[in-house]
Amino acid sequence: MKRLLSLISVTMLTVTLGVSSAFAQTENYVAIGDSLAAGQTPYQEIDTGYSDLIAMRLGLMGQIGHYTKELAFPGFTTTDVLERVLSVEASELLANATLITISAGANDLLRLVQVNPTAGTLTFSQLQTDYALNVARKNMVEILAELKTRAPHAKVYVMGYYFAYPNVHASQKEGTNKQLVKLNTILQQQAQQAGATYIHVYDAFGLQATNYLPNSSDVHPNFEGYRQMANAFLKAYSGSDVLAIASEELPKPNPMTFKEIIEKQGMAEQSPVESTQESVAIAHRIQGFSGYIAFIEKAREIQYS
Repeated sequence: MKRLLSLISVTMLTVTLGVSSAFAQTENYVAIGDSLAAGQTPYQEIDTGYSDLIAMRLGLMGQIGHYTKELAFPGFTTTDVLERVLSVEASELLANATLITISAGANDLLRLVQVNPTAGTLTFSQLQTDYALNVARKNMVEILAELKTRAPHAKVYVMGYYFAYPNVHASQKEGTNKQLVKLNTILQQQAQQAGATYIHVYDAFGLQATNYLPNSSDVHPNFEGYRQMANAFLKAYSGSDVLAIASEELPKPNPMTFKEIIEKQGMAEQSPVESTQESVAIAHRIQGFSGYIAFIEKAREIQYS
């Protein structure tokens, strides 16, 4: 019994030391990028995404000083992300950041893929995708170079992508998957050259991940898919699976549509006395979007376009 207790003590000490080494400082976490960084659901809503889950896990460890996904927005290409990084609004966030994740590149590529979910087919122009991939490469070089200057204290992690069309016919997957692999290779190469860390998420999804991508007409994952992405980051961040998030730890869904976001913002603007309370309410439901003027403007554009 004493030997068993001793072994348990040693195991617990090892885990504790492993966790402690991963958390040398309280993190100021900034999530940058596209709809995955923003937490878009498979049903055109905003909810908890991988960056929220990362912040949740680090927060439970007492290791989050500040977290925002203000620099993320659905539909952002690498060009949009670069512009956002260079914006005045980003300056203070990046200057104080100690941890940054980036999701950028998928919209450069996937907007060129024509999907027919009913027929289960995918089509694209190789010439257009080659051009888009080269643009993504050049933009990632600039994004990572700017972050070195604008976020000098930050550890930077570049998120890879998963195959987003598990519901199409098997014969249709090869060509588009090949382009995705090229994109991931570009992201990994640029991350390594810039001294950033690349996060592999492709293998966790594979080509058949209908359990993570439930809407055949949409490329965004559910909570379980975002959990896979968050856990891939947490493993790279801590060096082990000690921080992995279990399914039962996932928060309850609490999505907001763009229309609801606009209505909440409108209520806050119409009632100055309650504006602070409304901002807090929005921040509670859409972590990181409080005060995000650009988000509201783009959401309005989407609603009225």
